Amino acid sequence: MTPYGSFPGARPRRLRTTPAMRRMVAEHRLHPADLILPAFVREGVGAPVPISAMPGVVQHTRDTLRKAAVEAVEAGVAGIMLFGVPEEAKKDAAGTAGTDPDGILQVAIRDVRAEVGDDLVIMSDLCLDEYTDHGHCGVLDAEGRVDNDATLERYAEMAQVQADAGVHVVGPSGMMDGQVGVIRDALDQTGHEDVSILAYTAKYSSAFYGPFREAVGSSLKGDRKTYQQDPANLRESLRELALDLREGADMVMVKPALPYLDVLAKIADAVDVPVAAYQISGEYAMVEAAAEKGWIDRDSAILETLTGIKRAGADMILTYWATEVARKLGRH
Repeated sequence: MTPYGSFPGARPRRLRTTPAMRRMVAEHRLHPADLILPAFVREGVGAPVPISAMPGVVQHTRDTLRKAAVEAVEAGVAGIMLFGVPEEAKKDAAGTAGTDPDGILQVAIRDVRAEVGDDLVIMSDLCLDEYTDHGHCGVLDAEGRVDNDATLERYAEMAQVQADAGVHVVGPSGMMDGQVGVIRDALDQTGHEDVSILAYTAKYSSAFYGPFREAVGSSLKGDRKTYQQDPANLRESLRELALDLREGADMVMVKPALPYLDVLAKIADAVDVPVAAYQISGEYAMVEAAAEKGWIDRDSAILETLTGIKRAGADMILTYWATEVARKLGRH
């Protein structure tokens, strides 16, 4: 018989014995208010268009987008990030539809604001890639390269029309140098001092964006490696962070989430502003595809990924599962 003194005195398993015990001692908790729903609205369609690489996600009509916004409010979701998908014929080299007050994104902002008012934080993607015929996030110079400073002028215009439409938060996602400062000035000079900026501070050139390009009908040929961050770099994110904060960012983001949890943790430790992480289309698609094949338990995997993002330091998580997860959290 083993002497009593040789048994372990410290037994961490005591705090794992029952679901109630595990729930009581949990260090991190997901809440519906942590979640933001990215949503796509497509011009000129009479019914939602399924996105093949993202089962369960659609390009909304204006009517179904309004319904999705109401459902998000009812579930307790904090915000909605809107992406516009214009008719193909309206794309041009300058992304004109992105600054048209009657462009699909601006119309969608007005629709959602009229439907839910201030009950949902309405956010907008501030980028040209959905609207350009070349698919890049900015205007091109004579040699076909993205012209940073000419693009900033377009972003200033976009900020104004999105704010005029009633958005609460703009999300500049193009990774142009100086974009936050130019947008802040444009908003302040047009009487939109209360519109916040969620800076895409660390947006990496990722292999996981593939399904998103279908979702927005991207015309991109080539890649965005000259302006999105290199996946090998971490210190560069902290430099981008310092610049965004200096230029007036109200919130900052890391995108994608799961492959960059180390970056997310570093940024969360370094700042005193809210930090968001975007669980992007490829992350969503991987879980859904593996679950469809029976390789993983879908609901458990979704919650595990979101909890990992929260544990790494995210105050807010953009996820295509936002409404579904919020409903489940609300029942517990």
